[in-house]
Parts: sequence; C-alpha cells; structure tokens
Amino acid sequence: MARDLEAAQRFYGAVVGWTFRPARFGSAFSMAVQDDVPVAGIGALASDLAVAVAWTPYFAVDDVDVAAARIRERVGTVAVGPVSFPGGGRAALVADPDGAVFGIWQGPVSSGWRVGLGPAPAWLELRTRNAFDAALFYGEVLEWATGRAGCCEVSYEEEQVVLRQGGEPVARLDSGPVEVGAYTPHTRPRWHVHFRVPELEPAVEAALELGGRTVSVVTSDGRERSIMLRDPDGALFTLTERVTGSETGETGETGETGEAGGTG
Repeated sequence: MARDLEAAQRFYGAVVGWTFRPARFGSAFSMAVQDDVPVAGIGALASDLAVAVAWTPYFAVDDVDVAAARIRERVGTVAVGPVSFPGGGRAALVADPDGAVFGIWQGPVSSGWRVGLGPAPAWLELRTRNAFDAALFYGEVLEWATGRAGCCEVSYEEEQVVLRQGGEPVARLDSGPVEVGAYTPHTRPRWHVHFRVPELEPAVEAALELGGRTVSVVTSDGRERSIMLRDPDGALFTLTERVTGSETGETGETGETGEAGGTG
C-alpha cells in the first residue's frame, strides 16, 4: 500500500529494476513486472483506507472464508474482508495473534508470484515473539506441512522456523526483540520482505537519491549481503545481494555502507 502510485513506481523501478503495468483491480493498482514475470503489486490506497504504508505478503488459500474462520478461531484478527475482486479472486487482510499483518487470497495465481522463484521477492521474514508458536498458528491456518501436493515443508534451523516450497526456502519465522502493541514498525511483530538485486550499492544509491533512507548498515552472513531501508512513504523492506566466490565474507560480517538510521 502506497500513498502516491506514480512516485512508488519511480522509486521501486529505479531501486529494484521493476517495470509496471495496470492491474485488473482498478486505476489505483499496478502490477510490478521483472523479466516478464509479475512479482508484486502496488495499491495507492493507504490514505483512503487509513492504513499504514507497508509491504504485505498474501498467502494463497483454497477457500478464503474457511481460512478467515480459522484465523478467528485461533485469536487472530480479520480486519478487511473477505471481499471479491473484478476478474475473479477473493481476499482478506488479517493479522496473527501478535498483530503481524498479512493477506489471504483465493483465486488465480501466476506461477511467477511465488516468493523465492526467479525474479520474485527473495524471501519473507516474520519477526515475532515466539517463532514456534507462530509456526503452529500459520501451519493450522494455511495448512503448512500437511503433505498435500505442492504444500510447504516446515523445519527448525538455527533457532528459526524455515518454510520451504519445492526445497527452496521462502520464509523464515524468527523470534526476536519485538513488542506486542508497539507503535514503531521496527519493533512490533510484522512480516518483512526481502528483495534481491544484482548489486547492492547501486540499488542503495538509487534509493537515497529518490528519497529513501537506510535503517541499518550492510550486513553479511557469508551467503548474502543485506541492508534494510525505508521508501519515501516509510515502508520498510530489505535489499539483498547474493555473495559468491572471493566476495563471500565471514558469518556476521558488518559493513559500513549506508547510514544507520532510526525507525521514524
């Protein structure tokens, strides 16, 4: 959700390399495309709906009404919907028991929309109080690890719950220093999106030139270099670059690229 659709398109087009085309949901929506694959959507509705400017993951479900009922039964919140959209599809905007916001979608799904696949977002991260409790909630609501064809696998690795699809990690649930009910987005339970770019520094430079700002320094786990940013509207996201060969650093390496900013 953004405040200004054209400004958001300029920003993410320069930073992540997306192009855009109209979405079937109306003039306030656009589809982000990379390598001819739809990878994200932007809706300029934050002001109209009085919702926070933020990236929100949507999980595909077989029946959005059933999923919404499961969320309510497990002390989650159904904030908007389920509602129907032109061209087919129904969705709801919901929250888990700790307040992390996400969406559920019933309807056509392009194969390119899957996180971790090709140019799509690299992976999703849930920052929550207790990753194991969160995995139970999402597993029951979204039917993770049920053994169905195409279903996700769940494992516990390095103090994280890791969600895989087709063997590839698509989400990580991480216990950490978050506060239920906290005002600042940086500290409250939330879903966080990681976008992969070919080179980190040019992408960060483009973000700063267009009014974004850094929220962390560059860090490396030996496999990826990452930095957290805010777009001009304040939405948090992380840019990540794969590290290979001689560029691979030691686990926990911290660089100095970018300004360590506050959470605003």
